[in-house]
Order: sequence, then C-alpha cells, then structure tokens
Amino acid sequence: MDTDNQELLRERLIIFTRYPEPGKTKTRMIPALGASGAAALQRQMTEHTMSETRELKAWRSLSVEVHFNGGSQQLMQEWLGSEFVYRKQREGDLGIRMTAAFEASFAAGMTRVVIIGTDCPDLNAKLMSQALQALAEHDLVLGPARDGGYYLIGLRRLFPELFRGISWGTSEVRQKTLEIAKNLNLEIAQLSPLSDVDRPEDLWVVSNFNWSRFN
Repeated sequence: MDTDNQELLRERLIIFTRYPEPGKTKTRMIPALGASGAAALQRQMTEHTMSETRELKAWRSLSVEVHFNGGSQQLMQEWLGSEFVYRKQREGDLGIRMTAAFEASFAAGMTRVVIIGTDCPDLNAKLMSQALQALAEHDLVLGPARDGGYYLIGLRRLFPELFRGISWGTSEVRQKTLEIAKNLNLEIAQLSPLSDVDRPEDLWVVSNFNWSRFN
C-alpha cells in the first residue's frame, strides 16, 4: 500500500444529527410544519446526507461516524443502517461538542477530519471530498453558510481556540472563526457558500422535496 492510500485511510467524516422525534427536533420549523412535519424534515435531510456520504465512501477510504442527540444507538442503527459508527454527542454547546469530536478522532490517529451537519441539502459528496482534499495543504477548511455560520469544518489537527468564545447560532460565527484562525496563522481553505435550512423562511431551499410527507 502506498503512502497516499495510507493517508486516505486516516480520514474521517463526522455527521452531527438528531434522532427525528416530533417536538424535539427542528423546533423552529414547528410553526410552519407542525411537530411531525418538522421531524419528517429532519429525517429526510439526514437521509439525504447519508446518501451523499455513501457516495463519498465509494470514492475515498474513510471512516464515518454519526454523532447524535436524542434516541439511542439502536434506534439510530435501525434508522440509518449498521455500516456507520454511532456516538452520543458530548454535553455542552456546539463548540464543546465539536472540540470533543475532533479530539477523539485525532487521538485515534486520524490525519484529516471533517464535521458536517444535516441542515444543508446542497452539501454533496463532491464538496465533502474537496474539503478532505483541501486538508492536504491547509490547516482549516470551512464551508460558508449564507446565514453567517458554516455548514462544514475540517482540520488536520485540533485547534481548540476555534471553538471558544463563539456565539453559536448567530450570523457572526464564521467571521469570528476566521479571525481566530488568522490570529493562529492557519492556512485556510473555503468551499462554495451554501444555504442552511434552520427557519421557516429557509424552506425554499428544500422546495424540491415531497412536501406531502410534512403535512
């Protein structure tokens, strides 16, 4: 096995998601879709993300972990399949949870680690692959979300400062992260900007979905 292939085998994709239980997921969508509709949206967007992940695995030799809230490991496996590793997310804010995920992956010997969510339907296997490839020459890769956050973050070693002092869920997340990264003199790569689906006004992004499932 050559060095490049050994490097590929040390890549990891981590997907942050939540078990789609009505009333406990996509709660900001409930006024527009109802509790069951919001959960159905979460379910469909996660299934779409996992479909793109399976396509990525056909191209690259990487490990995949699903870090979840709600439900249980058994429920997650029954829903999304047994080919993935499932881990409960750490308690705390998003920064604490991402720091823990990166820390565990690098401790396990990973050399390129990317974290994504399931709120961005336009995030496809090609973009995920581009992110992993960018880590060959960059310390940090970000997928800019049009709301000011990011839909993807990748590192080749942990920089915990990137996750401290951030007001998560605000329009300043990406800019603050970039400021910290520049202060650390990191080499930064950015992907194409995409739109997240967080609030009812974002539903146009998923207008191609089967809306009868959300009624």
